[in-house]
Amino acid sequence: MEILKTHAVHGGTLRYLKHDSAATGTPMTLSVFVPPGEGPFPVLIWLSGLTCTEDNFTTKAGAYAAAAEHGVIIVAPDTSPRGEGVADDPAYDLGQGAGFYVDATRAPWAPHFRMETYVVEELIGLIETNFPTTGARSLSGHSMGGHGALTLALRHPHLFRSVSAFAPISSPTRCPWGEKAFTAYLGPERGAWNAHDAARLIEGGVGGGCYDDILIDQGDADPFLTEQLKPDLLVQAGQAAGQKITLRMQPGYDHSYFFMASFIGDHLAFHAARLKG
Repeated sequence: MEILKTHAVHGGTLRYLKHDSAATGTPMTLSVFVPPGEGPFPVLIWLSGLTCTEDNFTTKAGAYAAAAEHGVIIVAPDTSPRGEGVADDPAYDLGQGAGFYVDATRAPWAPHFRMETYVVEELIGLIETNFPTTGARSLSGHSMGGHGALTLALRHPHLFRSVSAFAPISSPTRCPWGEKAFTAYLGPERGAWNAHDAARLIEGGVGGGCYDDILIDQGDADPFLTEQLKPDLLVQAGQAAGQKITLRMQPGYDHSYFFMASFIGDHLAFHAARLKG
């Protein structure tokens, strides 16, 4: 991996990296924070939301003090393939910056938009090879990335110790963002969508019982809460399937990184307890 930039932060080292991806067929960028000390360290993979790159979480979430305290590596990849020859759409919620963490099966997206394979196979392999890890890892994310964290953790529970999310798209088969993206990436047959819907997966018993708890923070002033995010569907699915889900409705908080920065320390502590347990 090519090192683009290096910064010292909270006693650790933050690197911006670039590599050629076999999964997407494009260059991919990411940031990796390694806490102070020799390691090895467990890993938290962070998945960002619509329009974001690896830089949004890295510069805005304020996560590295807690990561240094708990001794956790944080990996923040870009949200989609990018570049010349990569399919795109003029809208912010489809195409580059909006990969939805699925492997697309439809043209023109299928050649490059393979974000599930990228995260659970290629990215994990790169981090294990190049950084001092214990082999224990967890997932978290925001909005579209919260959807990604939940669905990838449920679909691949052998890879992750824990999962949490901020304002996730809880049931993309039942909201405009998800319906638009899944139609484009996976086709119009809605039955194929359920495998990438966290609430539907839990309802169907996929990944159920693999996690002692799933932590969700949601602001009650989030403008997308009712139409797009629908965390109540996730809670209902958990109750029906016997999967504990801790939903914390945070009064006055919106969808921004100010919200995440306010509670990221709680999520680091949540994951650290399970990564080291």
